[in-house]
Amino acid sequence: MKRVVILGSTGSIGRQALEVCRWRGYRVVGLAAGRNLEALSQQIAEWRPERVAADEALHGELKARFPWLRLASAEEVAALEAEVAVAAIPGLAGLSPTRVAAQTGKRIALANKEAMVAAGPLLWQEVERGKAEVLPVDSEHSALFQALLGERREDVAELILTASGGPFLREPQDLSQVTPEMALAHPRWRMGPKVTVDSATLFNKGLEVLEAKELFRFPLERVRVLVHPQAYVHGLVRFVDGSLKAQLGPTDMRLPIQYALTYPERGETPLRDLPIPGVLEFLEPDPKRFPALEVAYEAGRRGGVAQAAVSAADEVAVEAFLQGQLPFPRIAEVLAKVLERTPDLPLTWENLFAVDAWAREEAKRWA
Repeated sequence: MKRVVILGSTGSIGRQALEVCRWRGYRVVGLAAGRNLEALSQQIAEWRPERVAADEALHGELKARFPWLRLASAEEVAALEAEVAVAAIPGLAGLSPTRVAAQTGKRIALANKEAMVAAGPLLWQEVERGKAEVLPVDSEHSALFQALLGERREDVAELILTASGGPFLREPQDLSQVTPEMALAHPRWRMGPKVTVDSATLFNKGLEVLEAKELFRFPLERVRVLVHPQAYVHGLVRFVDGSLKAQLGPTDMRLPIQYALTYPERGETPLRDLPIPGVLEFLEPDPKRFPALEVAYEAGRRGGVAQAAVSAADEVAVEAFLQGQLPFPRIAEVLAKVLERTPDLPLTWENLFAVDAWAREEAKRWA
């Protein structure tokens, strides 16, 4: 029976990862969560994990409900004996336990794109030293991973990530009137609020471009984006002879999650017989409507700590928008302002965390 730890168990990816573990009959030995007491309590009651990490404010109530429970840090949960760690704690907060999972030689089912975006080369060093492996959970990166299997790197011309276009692909014309409720109404995917807003600005796709660059170690100029409203083709690889390989499937995150857990095997799921769409469209992204995408590319061109800076700034800007403090179009403007002022420093663990803190404060100035 495969042993699994879920880092970020009460979030969207974490809950769906637990459903996949039910499908497969896996043993969940560790849970790391935040402040969602009721959701975490239900998970503890069902899975009876060996260790649980949660916000300190919940410790008293958790011990009262589960006297046998062994509370720990997220890093201690990540270090448990297990074959797979699902890394789904969002933002840079998820980086430290992901590092521990790498150092302890696990397969990392990586859903925390910020870890690879901000610290890709550093994280790869930990993975290689720990003899760990990384399999992507993002549907687009899972698609590229699958399309690249069996192919020679020198035969690859470009990696193509697809974007649904979010809720504002064509309407409204005036994005300054967009409300948080409008931005959170994604037409295709079921995700957490931060990722959903990022999808609406297309910055999420920018982060995915940077993640693909780091994850697959291809030059930035060979990673591009196409808008695909049906969200059925998740990624394509174009080869030097003009051939294309694509991975297609339902808009259901449980599929790439399961693939990361079971690879190289594929387990049968309830999604097997879903209908195939009759029309598939592909459009170039509109840079005027979605300027945040170009900010991400520019951060990738600059290198060093720039990717970490825009990732941190985005967390601040999105939160300000969700709180009604920042108009929707200003999110991209805040990212551009922070990137413009980001110091030109090499990527080290020390510089990474220093620039992350600086970028958050700088973003608050403009938000």
